[in-house]
Amino acid sequence: MQLSKGYKQLVAEAEQHIRSLSSVELEKKLETQNETLLLIDLRDVREVKKEGRIPGSLHIPRGMLEFWIDPDSPYYRAEFDKAEELILYCNKGWRSALAVQSLQTMGVENVSHLQGGMEQWQQDNGRVEIN
Repeated sequence: MQLSKGYKQLVAEAEQHIRSLSSVELEKKLETQNETLLLIDLRDVREVKKEGRIPGSLHIPRGMLEFWIDPDSPYYRAEFDKAEELILYCNKGWRSALAVQSLQTMGVENVSHLQGGMEQWQQDNGRVEIN
């Protein structure tokens, strides 16, 4: 199969149009966290079980994000009712970059992602919660 554009180019193009946060910036936001900030872990359930997650984050499988955020969807989740800011993360920041771009296309304005994902978070901070 021949591709005209690979995942690296897709992610690079997305990152030109989205807001990225460093792990330090995310930590500062979490220190003042309120109920209007929703931190979303997009990783596969196996990744979450194996590595834990950033404390306070909500796990939403990447494939369900657009369905869970849309009030017209039968899969809508009430966690989005009070959300005014969304921060997404995955393992390396690739899925979350594409997901932010998708949410922006849906009209979500106050959305960003953790640059470098969970790997960068663990390297810089190391705080995780295990379920």
